[in-house]
This record gives sequence, structure tokens and C-alpha cells, in this order.
Amino acid sequence: MSTADETTTPTTPADEAAAAETTAPATQAVADEAAPVEDVAEVETPEVVAEPPVDAAPAAGEAPAATAAPTPVPAKPAAPVPTPGKAAAATPAPAKPVETPLDPRDAAEAAKWGRVDPDGTVWVREQSGERTVGQFPDVESEEALAFYVRRYLDLVAQVKLFESRISNIAPREIDQTLSALKSEAESPAAVGDLDGLRKRLALAEERAAQRRAEVQAEREAAKAAALVEREKLVAAAESLAGQDTARTQWKNSSEQLRELLEQWKGAQRSGPRIDKATEDELWKRFAKARTTFDRNRRQFFAERDADSDAAKKAKEALIARAEALSSSTDWGRTSGEYRELMNEWKAAGRARRKDDDELWERFRAAQQVFFDARESQNRQIDEEYGKNLEVKLEILTEAEALLPVTDVKAARNALRHLQDRWDAAGRVPRADMKTVEARMRAVEQAVRDKEDAEWRRSNPETQARVAGATSQLEASIAELEKDLQKAKDAKNARKEKEITEALTARKAWLKQIQQLD
Repeated sequence: MSTADETTTPTTPADEAAAAETTAPATQAVADEAAPVEDVAEVETPEVVAEPPVDAAPAAGEAPAATAAPTPVPAKPAAPVPTPGKAAAATPAPAKPVETPLDPRDAAEAAKWGRVDPDGTVWVREQSGERTVGQFPDVESEEALAFYVRRYLDLVAQVKLFESRISNIAPREIDQTLSALKSEAESPAAVGDLDGLRKRLALAEERAAQRRAEVQAEREAAKAAALVEREKLVAAAESLAGQDTARTQWKNSSEQLRELLEQWKGAQRSGPRIDKATEDELWKRFAKARTTFDRNRRQFFAERDADSDAAKKAKEALIARAEALSSSTDWGRTSGEYRELMNEWKAAGRARRKDDDELWERFRAAQQVFFDARESQNRQIDEEYGKNLEVKLEILTEAEALLPVTDVKAARNALRHLQDRWDAAGRVPRADMKTVEARMRAVEQAVRDKEDAEWRRSNPETQARVAGATSQLEASIAELEKDLQKAKDAKNARKEKEITEALTARKAWLKQIQQLD
């Protein structure tokens, strides 16, 4: 066959157009020499120059070894067949085309819909009647018919490819491909069940409509999801803008707001688009939140700077007072004033970090002068009080020897003399004062406790109560012992147990009362 090389590999109309533009110069000579004449009503009667190559168009069912891409050609005038005597001197001999093998069953089924006249005119049968699809003179009718069958099968392959890709291509490509296929299937220069092909294409068009609806629904869902995400970004920005400025961590919040802005930009670049009016409204809210946040941040730091300046002035005044007191030797009063200054320092607030550290060093240095002088004085006093401590330690040894108290009167007299000596010994170093005082208080408390116990025991009223309680308990115990013996004789285990418990309790009470005597 002298047309351009063909293949059964389906392509889209756009691919075919690009391929046609690329291969046109190389195949023009072959097409001019041996292309079959289509739509003979519009073709001039040719003069036969030479027969087309026998191998230019294989018969139906023939299976060449390899293939080249077929380009379905609509039924329109083709290049005139060269006439005898007009040799194409400059036209090189066409190369033998390589074609995709056809399925013999498909080719035979398609060939049923066509016929070939003796002059090479090829007809196709449709529901509306027969029509010519082209002319392929000077070849066997099977070969001429096979050429147009191949075109039909190419159309079928394209429709099948379109059917398989409907679920995976965009609506715009669906529309473009469908339009091209419908145009090609309208009156194609091909032989086969064209009415069935058009019905199949109509079904594919219905599937394409469903696919467009699905894509539209997916787009609407994606837009709704994108709108929700944008609203979340706006809500997050407004939340940052509405924070309590006194508790806001400005560095972290500023970073969060920058991240929200980057997410917004990313959604605009790569996310589904939402309608412009809604996006503009959301952006206004987002921008307003950023403006509010920035205004609050500037106001917060301006107020903090003002507070820092006020704190600095207040602390400088406190430092002046602390430096004025640093040379005082009125240790007690001045120590109290320094405690008050410290309270005022804490209440003054914080200055800027650098200033605050410097101010604190000056304040502490002023205090340190005073407290160092007081500590030096205390060390001198403690050295003087060291001898007093030795005396009091000896007194403590004698006092603690009175314990435990056995003779209250003797212990009281001895302790009274020790207390006189204790007071006369004088003050001890501050570090030892609590320890020695506590030890002496313990001895004094032990003597008082023993005196109180002795008085309670010798009290006539107490003795009378003890005597009465003792006699009652002794009588009760005697009665219980008799009852216990009777229970044992009667072998009443339960009664014996109850009496034993009551007898044990009363004996314990009697013992406690006797100890008070």
C-alpha cells in the first residue's frame, strides 16, 4: 500500500495531528504515487502511469512482521492517481510499509459491511444506506477492502482507548477527544459496523458525562475542604490575635502566625481554588488578625518599656537609700529598714534585663557593706561571749544530772541555784544560743511536771476519789471472781469468757488508780 506507514496502536487526535505534521515531508512522495483514491465523485479520471506496488496494501487477514502508526483519514479527496505517460521522475520508490497484524476475525467481521466495485471503488453499508468511502484501483478487491477495514479497526481502537481512559483524564481532555472521535466517526472513510461504532461512542459519551459529573463533585468537595482549611487558618490567626497580652508568649505566637501565613500561601499555590469573593473575605479576616496581633505586640512592648523605665527609676531611688544606710551601726533598726527596702525592690517590677542586673548588683553591694560590718561586729561579740558559753555548758551538766527527778523538793532547790548562776553567766554566741537555752528549758520542764504530779497525788480530794474508786473496784472484782467460779462449775464457756474479760478490765483500772496514790 502506498499510503503512509500504519499501525494498530491507537492514538488521540492530537497525537495523530502532531505525527502527521512530523512525517508529512518524508511520506509525501509515496502518498502522491500510490494513495488510493477516495470519494471518486470528486476525483478526475486518472491516466494510469504505473501500477501501485503489490506490497503497498496487504490483503485482509495478512500479518506483516512489524507496525507503524496508522492515521485514519476522513473521506475527502485524496491526491490524484498518476496517469500513464507522466512518470514521476523525481519521486523515489516507496519503501514497503510495516503494519500491525490484524485480528483475522475482527477484519473478517468488519469486511462484511463493505464491498468493492471492479474499478476499485469501495462502499460501506450503513443504516442510512450505502456510500462510497474511497477508491483503490488496480489492486485486488480484498486488498482494497482491507485498507478501509484497517481504518475502521483503527477507529475502534481509538474508541476503546478512550473508554479505558475516561476515568483517568481531565474533563477538558475528555471533551477534546470525544469531539475528535465524533467528528471522525460521522462519515469516516472506513469499512465496518459504523452504526455500532457510533452507538458505542454514544455510550462512551454517557460515561464521559458521568465522569464530568464525578470530577465536578470531587472539585466541589475539594473546594469545600479547602474552604474549611482556610477557615481554620483564619480562626487560628484570630485566636492568636485575641490572646491576653499579659500572658502571650510573643516569640512563639509570632512564629505560629508566620507559619499560618505560609500555609495560606501554600493553599493558594497548590490547593483547590475557592470562589474569589469568599477567599477575599477570608483574607480580609486573616489580614485583620495579623494587623491586630502586630498592634497588640507593639503596644505590649511599648508599655513594657515604659514599665521598665519606671522600675529603673524606682530602683535607682532604692539604691540611693540603701547606700545611705550602708554606714549605719544601728544594727537592729537598719536591718529592719533593709528588709523593707527589699520588699519595695520586689514590688518595683523589672527593668530591662541588662539594666536590672546592673541595678541589682549596686543594691546588693550597698547592703553588703552594712551586713559585712554587722557580721564583723558579731564575730567580735561572739569571741567575747565564748567564755560565757563555757560557763553555761558546765551549769547544764549539773542541771541535767538532776534527771530523772526522784526528790521533787531537793531538785527544785538545786535548780533554783543553777538558774541564778545561769542568768549571771551572761549572753552566749548567737549560733549556740538556741541549743543551750533549749537544754535548760527541758530540765526546768521535767521538774515542773514532777511537781504537778506530786501535788495531784497529795490533794485530799484526789485521795478521797482514789480511795472510793479503789474500794468499788475491789468489791466488783471479788464479785466477778465468785461468778467466774460458778460459770466454771456449770461449764458455761460463754459466760466464763464474758466474766473473764470484765474481770481483766477492772483489775487494770485498779492498778492505774493505785499508781496515783
